[in-house]
Amino acid sequence: MPSAHEEVTVGVIGAEQIVHRTMALARELDNPSLRLVTAVYDDEHDAHAQASRIASRVDVCLFAGPLPYDMALAAGQLPVPATYVPSGGPALFSTLLRGVLENVFDPARISVDTISQRDLQHAYEEIGVKVAGVRLTEYVGPESADRFFDFHRKLYERGKTTGVVTTVPSVEAALRKADIPCLRMAPSATTIRDALTTAILMGSGAKLEESRIVTMIIQVPGSALPAHASPSNYWYQELKLSLHRELLRDARPMDAAVVPRDDHSFLIVMTMGSLRLATNNLSMAPFLGRIHEELGILLEIGIGLGRSTREAEVNAQSAVDKAAADGGRTAFIVGPRDTVLQLPGDRSHVAERSAAAPDTKGAQVLVRLAERLDALGDTERVVDAEKVAELLGVTLRTARRSLHTLVDEGLAWPMPPSHSSKVGRPPRPYQLLVEKLPR
Repeated sequence: MPSAHEEVTVGVIGAEQIVHRTMALARELDNPSLRLVTAVYDDEHDAHAQASRIASRVDVCLFAGPLPYDMALAAGQLPVPATYVPSGGPALFSTLLRGVLENVFDPARISVDTISQRDLQHAYEEIGVKVAGVRLTEYVGPESADRFFDFHRKLYERGKTTGVVTTVPSVEAALRKADIPCLRMAPSATTIRDALTTAILMGSGAKLEESRIVTMIIQVPGSALPAHASPSNYWYQELKLSLHRELLRDARPMDAAVVPRDDHSFLIVMTMGSLRLATNNLSMAPFLGRIHEELGILLEIGIGLGRSTREAEVNAQSAVDKAAADGGRTAFIVGPRDTVLQLPGDRSHVAERSAAAPDTKGAQVLVRLAERLDALGDTERVVDAEKVAELLGVTLRTARRSLHTLVDEGLAWPMPPSHSSKVGRPPRPYQLLVEKLPR
């Protein structure tokens, strides 16, 4: 974050409700260097005019969502960096709960706009409601938002839905005028705080003449995931939490913001100065070596540079695609005008460790288990004490002791007990972390 002597002014542009909420959450940040200038509109088409009105007094503009952000940029360039509060995420859960508690609609038969099909699917899986009766139209650009009202109205009038969840205030107003039950999905407090943090970093960078925006995508390769990875998979959740902790550990000294992007990746936003610090002046890949050593995962890292958040994120996606094609051996930077730079990973310490033979009791046990599971064609590598006893030819007591050793050495993660028809305590499965073994 900026130092106490470096004041950053963020311009917040949006509908009245979200602007007031953003102001309240900004006060909770307790950052004496932060100032806010607000601009409220009644219609998203006024976003550029409102942003232009305050642009000379702010270091960065924070728009209430992707729609006003896109509309503002389509209407003309702004003299300061700009970003927006993302839509979807945890906000959908609270909106669906409100719909049920306030008896607005049946969540199994509604229409939703803006969010992605993936976010919708995951949310409904988490709450245990079938998504088959939910109709969705995703946000692609300003032209898609123009069709939101007709999309919702036609479905409701045909009896296909019982109500609407929208993210657009003007669409909500039109639906209410047409007496169509609806709720507006406002961003969650966490999402707004993360967007504010990103805006502060961008404004600070601009003041320090580091106006180029840097967005980094850190992606877990598909090969590191279990065959049936899902948000409810215990092993997978532990993997994400561990990765998030390690990223925060390295990002904190860089004044970088770390935000979960989707089920397999994280988004990191920083200034160009922080990137130079993290990469030893663009000579080595950040995160790659140390996290590979800690978690046994060879990450795919893409770094995007741009004059706006959108441009930097598009370039970061292009960069991470290149890293994935390269097998995660190096990180890629993609900048304006298709500039591409490759950063090698500092993995000398990893190579030394990989050359050594397993030198702990747990590692030796894991090697034997992995060999026997591979011979059986078992790629899930989830075992319990009974399975370990069978594979290693040992007693059940020894098998349990071996599993505890694996957990203590960080080579296995205990999972929730499985349901069993047997009498007594159900067996506890363990996810073996074979990728942590030296290769």
